[in-house]
Amino acid sequence: MPVKIRLQRHGKKGKPFYWVVAADVRSKRDGKYLEKLGIYNPVTQPATIELDVDASVKWLRNGAQPTDTAKRILSYKGALMKKHLLAGVDKGALTEEEAEKKFEAWISEKEDKISTAEEKTAKAKEAEKQKALEAEREVNAKREAEAKAAQEEEEAKAKEEADAKAAAEAEAAAEAETPAEEDASEDETKKEA
Repeated sequence: MPVKIRLQRHGKKGKPFYWVVAADVRSKRDGKYLEKLGIYNPVTQPATIELDVDASVKWLRNGAQPTDTAKRILSYKGALMKKHLLAGVDKGALTEEEAEKKFEAWISEKEDKISTAEEKTAKAKEAEKQKALEAEREVNAKREAEAKAAQEEEEAKAKEEADAKAAAEAEAAAEAETPAEEDASEDETKKEA
């Protein structure tokens, strides 16, 4: 029975979540499997990968063929490296202790690389966030300046209108007084006549 190590899809539409499984080649993608080896969640940032390395190595040594994506996951988690070291032990090139030491050294080096990459990503995100915050502050300052200018313009317009209205009222009052004086002078001329 040919066995493949492949991904089995779970999760909602648009939010995939995969199980890494050892399954018969003839079974459906999401069908029957022989053993669940781990999980892979590409939605999280960075992607979440949990893998039972020993079980994966057992299946690889028994002839299971990984699919392309599963092979990348196995390589990332060190299952292929462990299989390679165990092949060296079988040939007599290494002892089991040496192989285990090399594997532990490789794992620690890999974890250091991953943590540095995560820190770099976090710093880049923080810098991007600060840049967006500065841009937002700039836009807010510009809006406030425009609002203040518009308010000052409105106040100046209102003052101008009030001055114009006061001048019109003064003119109207002056005109109202002038005809009264003319009427009074006309009355005086009529009395004299």
